[in-house]
Amino acid sequence: MKPRKRSGPPVKRTGAPRSNAFKKPAPLPDTVQPTEKEKQEGIRLNKYIANAGICARRKADEFIEEGLVTVNDNVVKEMGFRVKPGDVVKYKGQTVRPTHLTYILLNKPKDFITTTDDERERHTVMELIKDATRERVYPVGRLDRNTTGLLLLTNDGELANELMHPSRMVSKVYEVTLDKPLEEEDLEKIRKGVILEEGAAQVDAVDYADSSDKRVIGIKVHIGWKRVVRRIFETLKYDVRKLDRVMYGPLTKKNLPRGKWRMLEEKELIMLKHLGKKIKMPE
Repeated sequence: MKPRKRSGPPVKRTGAPRSNAFKKPAPLPDTVQPTEKEKQEGIRLNKYIANAGICARRKADEFIEEGLVTVNDNVVKEMGFRVKPGDVVKYKGQTVRPTHLTYILLNKPKDFITTTDDERERHTVMELIKDATRERVYPVGRLDRNTTGLLLLTNDGELANELMHPSRMVSKVYEVTLDKPLEEEDLEKIRKGVILEEGAAQVDAVDYADSSDKRVIGIKVHIGWKRVVRRIFETLKYDVRKLDRVMYGPLTKKNLPRGKWRMLEEKELIMLKHLGKKIKMPE
């Protein structure tokens, strides 16, 4: 990897070209639109539950098998059952309604925790998007309090599960600022895989992000171990002063200032959904 200036992403980009992937955000349809077949034949029960933001379809199948779902007050365990207009679906006795699917991209600042609420009354990322939607969205994954950068929030439980599933390889790119210059030999150790509690931490790419300052490193990972980037450098006796996520899958924070949010463009959403299905690891 060639050294890059600090102003740009630290590693080679993937996904759609920059020239047309991130134009001015266009509003997404915020309702779940049924297909013509669904209008005529109804929506499969597991999809109806997933569209309500309760869980992914596979989990909905489990709830159906366990007899936790009723349609018109009748327990339904048939996997192919279709919900027709006017049907009342309940999960654990509570009425289930299709929701407005919402996808928000946030450039998280420091000192905000990635949770929907906090008993200690610390600032949460939900404060930053309070005017974005009336829907109940939640973060996809986590960024710790002192980590900044891209965070996706949604009420699409199925997509969230796809992106966070351990069998997926959704890449994240970080810019790391250390307390001292990274030695060449330690850079090679990171490339080969630093040993952590879970095993060797394999990175997709790593290099100096700024040729004039070897404290600034660009690193691309897909493993989802807790605090994995910080732990890689801490294991090698470096203190991470700043950690900024600059890419999440095909998404970048271009034209998205710190602390601001925007809705995903339709093309970005398509790329994310394609990503979750395309990159399944072999059994």
